[in-house]
Amino acid sequence: MRHRPSHALAAAVVCGVGLVLTGLIAFHWPLVRAHDAASLAGFVALGSYPRLHGLADLVANSVDPAPYAVFGGLLVLIALVRRRWLLALVVPLEMLGAAATTELLKPIVGRVRYSDWFGAHNQIAAASWPSGHATASMTVALCAVVVVPAVARPVVALLGCALAIGVSYSILILRWHFPSDVLGGYIVAALWISLALAVLWWGQDRWPARNAHAPETLGVRSLFLPLAGVALFVGAAFGVLLIRTRLAAAYASVHASLLIGAALIAMLAAVLVASVAVVMRPVATAGAGDGAPAPRARYRLGLPRARL
Repeated sequence: MRHRPSHALAAAVVCGVGLVLTGLIAFHWPLVRAHDAASLAGFVALGSYPRLHGLADLVANSVDPAPYAVFGGLLVLIALVRRRWLLALVVPLEMLGAAATTELLKPIVGRVRYSDWFGAHNQIAAASWPSGHATASMTVALCAVVVVPAVARPVVALLGCALAIGVSYSILILRWHFPSDVLGGYIVAALWISLALAVLWWGQDRWPARNAHAPETLGVRSLFLPLAGVALFVGAAFGVLLIRTRLAAAYASVHASLLIGAALIAMLAAVLVASVAVVMRPVATAGAGDGAPAPRARYRLGLPRARL
């Protein structure tokens, strides 16, 4: 199937609609707000253990502005080494756009979502949706999947998914955000990567790649199954943690909400990263770059083969 910019734009529209619905549900649906707060209370309870709190602080700060800029610089460097000039231009713009979107949305839609779990003086800040840290971690993961060669994408997808989940759980343990803030941040990152892919695929149509490579296979199972394994591993680790810390007994009322919130975050991270990796598979069509084989029709017309 050919990479069409219109498909990426359609995905961006879907993400935009999903972002609006996520915000409306998080702010205005009482049942969801109650489970959102209960899930956060469970994460915060985990932070009462000093070692886990220290680890969460370290992981959460891994996508602060300075490390985020370093990630962006490394991705641009990889794109330049691969001679993907348009990619090297689009990636930093996509990363800036995603970060700017969250910072603009926070004061526009922000308001305190009061919860009895935290008392009158310990509420989450009004400007918390969507999460900037969740946006940054997912943006880094998705951009890395787009930038690296196809042969490295399964490994990079696994690492990126682990980064996004780790950062998201950490900011919840530190009580910086609600789980719904994380989901909103993920959707912002997905929206901007969709726009970036639309630009890249438009550029591939306008300036076809001249280098011909052997087809690189990257099946759906090779990505979704490992990422599903990551999600299962995270769930199992969470279960062990709950048992060892006896959180399930001490916080029985938040146990189900905590697991649901953790599962939703892990599943959405896995689906987004795997989806981007799958749609980046090389296609045998005119104008397809980034690892796609040169169109056979050109050889039949007697044109010389492109140089490797």
